[in-house]
Amino acid sequence: MNWFFSLLLTVHILVAIVIIGLVLMQHGKGADMGAAFGSGASGSLFGATGSANFLSRTTGVLAAVFFATSLTLAYVASSKPKTTGSVMQEPVQSQTVPAAAESPVVPVDAGSKAKDIPK
Repeated sequence: MNWFFSLLLTVHILVAIVIIGLVLMQHGKGADMGAAFGSGASGSLFGATGSANFLSRTTGVLAAVFFATSLTLAYVASSKPKTTGSVMQEPVQSQTVPAAAESPVVPVDAGSKAKDIPK
């Protein structure tokens, strides 16, 4: 099961990196106006409108794969058996601190602001 989790996590990370690259390669909605004044969009690899369809469909498919791997990773991670040996399982053994008998505690009046205590 550990190899499946590692494989799924690797696919998930690779798909995320490819989605980032595809989104950065796509033109915005305002890029068509720049193409009308000769920015060279018609001479691209996929033609004037072919790249938009190819990139948007590929991004959609990879987004679905990313969503599926996210859900599968969550299911696999939640179905793993709980490991034993937690730090919080053993009780903390505290030691009592001896009270310092050298300084006496003097009560202070609630209404007084700051008074010097005579020694």
